[in-house]
Amino acid sequence: MHKSFSASFSFDIERLSVRLEQGTVTSLLEENGTIKGVQYKTKDAQEFSACAPLTIVCDGCFSNLRRSLCNPKVEVPSCFVGLVLENCELPCADHGHVILGDPSPVLFYPISSTEIRCLVDVPGQKVPSISNGEMAKYLKTVVAPQVPPELHAAFIAAVDKGHIRTMPNRSMPADPYPTPGALLMGDAFNMRHPLTGGGMTVALSDIVVLRNLLKPLRDLNDASSLCKYLESFYTLRKPVASTINTLAGALYKVFCASPDPARKEMRQACFDYLSLGGLFSEGPVSLLSGLNPCPLSLVLHFFAVAIYGVGRLLLPFPSPKRLWIGIRLIASASGIILPIIKAEGIRQMFFPATVPAYYRAPPDA
Repeated sequence: MHKSFSASFSFDIERLSVRLEQGTVTSLLEENGTIKGVQYKTKDAQEFSACAPLTIVCDGCFSNLRRSLCNPKVEVPSCFVGLVLENCELPCADHGHVILGDPSPVLFYPISSTEIRCLVDVPGQKVPSISNGEMAKYLKTVVAPQVPPELHAAFIAAVDKGHIRTMPNRSMPADPYPTPGALLMGDAFNMRHPLTGGGMTVALSDIVVLRNLLKPLRDLNDASSLCKYLESFYTLRKPVASTINTLAGALYKVFCASPDPARKEMRQACFDYLSLGGLFSEGPVSLLSGLNPCPLSLVLHFFAVAIYGVGRLLLPFPSPKRLWIGIRLIASASGIILPIIKAEGIRQMFFPATVPAYYRAPPDA
């Protein structure tokens, strides 16, 4: 079910009138290449259409509308298995916890004064079956031994309780088609691995960018001019979105267990780098939170982790084996982050001012 709120706006200097309707959107209304609105069904299965000069499509990760507005390249690197632990305390109260487990991370964070949500990352698109007990067995035999002692009993109790939920983790670079009359937002056109919880940060940042673009407008009815102007949205959002997207994808790959000695060293180096505190933890955390939306800073910290890992290998006395692992560590780090940056768009990330849409003024300016 895709819930949609279609609002028709008419702008006036002194007032803003809004009509709000709710229904399940089935398709976009298109006329000569311009989106005119949406077709939708109400709760009693009646079909209606809603027209507006600008349709904002934000129907989430399961979007059935995105294909006509972007080039979706959805990857599913893993799935989250969710549990709620009751009446237990985290090792560090009121903080989120990332357990660097094998084969992949496990997250714990408080959701109330008595409840802790646990998200177990299971690599791949297929998870053990819940119905035949395979999932409970996997959680008890593979995951439970890696859970902190303070949470172990509550974790087993949550598994036995059986309220287990699964959710595919999707990743999709933003690759929209500028379409007159429509604009894509949210998970409908851009997703990242949820390990870092950056999705809402990106969404709220996108809303601010769009708000600022729409603020000077008094008329949305010139679809072609508006479309050309709103292309800048996809560039202006890049500093925050691309930083969080890249960091989420890179951290997930670094935090996953691997038999490769170079990847093991990279994982441990990342943990130890963050443990140094000060600039070494504040910098990455400010990137994670969107407080420092600087792609260059992200790249510098990421390769600083790799160099830190190489330095630990070579000191106090390098050996041919350690030197070789160090070279492979740098190569592995490059192999992790560079494809993500390429997918995000090198020019848009690091040189947004060179993108023509960056300079476009409002149609009525």
